[in-house]
Amino acid sequence: DYDKRNSILQWMRSQVYRSCNEYIRPGDSILDINAGTGIDAIHFAQQGHPVVAVDNAEGMVVEMQKKVHTVNLSHLIRVQKSSFTNLESLYPEKFHHVFSNFGGLNCIADLRPVADQLKQLMHPSGIVTLVIMPAFCPWEILHFLKGNFSLAFRRFRKNGSMAHIEGNYFLTYYHSPAKTVKSFGNQFKVISLQGLASFSPPPYMDTFPQKYQHIYKFLIALDNLFAQYPPFNRWADHYILTLQYIPEES
Repeated sequence: DYDKRNSILQWMRSQVYRSCNEYIRPGDSILDINAGTGIDAIHFAQQGHPVVAVDNAEGMVVEMQKKVHTVNLSHLIRVQKSSFTNLESLYPEKFHHVFSNFGGLNCIADLRPVADQLKQLMHPSGIVTLVIMPAFCPWEILHFLKGNFSLAFRRFRKNGSMAHIEGNYFLTYYHSPAKTVKSFGNQFKVISLQGLASFSPPPYMDTFPQKYQHIYKFLIALDNLFAQYPPFNRWADHYILTLQYIPEES
């Protein structure tokens, strides 16, 4: 499993969970959108949370169902094939927490339809945790020094950039925190914004922690000290944006 072999990814996931733990209460229901192979859904279910995990890729859904069955969590996790832009099948269910990890929302150019759907699916005062790739990542810019211009400047392409995971190619769109907050509108209030790998390298540089152990530890220390402050909470491989749903009085 790539996640278990990649220490950078493991550290990043632990940061995401630490952020979530500040807002999730015991027994809260969770909607995990673009849930992938179900790593996060299983983590939350192991903490006792009922989870609905949705993904639009058939392969991911099958893999998720296998994992959930293997760890005996079918009573807490419901896996469903669904796009996060087409969640009407979940109505009138309501969730306390909506979660999307590691760029799950970077495969869409406009986040407003997602926000509109979440309004129908959330309890008042519910929390949204989004882990999104912004339009600026210092580590990627440095790749132009090696002549890798396509990687160095891919986040600046207005019409998206091709990315691939495990052989699947798809368009990726990069959303600044300001753009994401604007897309979600006035009924979603910003609670926190934290950079994820603002100083430390991104997960595809997976040999860095072994090659440069002391430097890596120093960069992680900088992340722990400064990643919640501007500009470092906007310049990173990903950022963790926490919003609270405050519906308008009717």
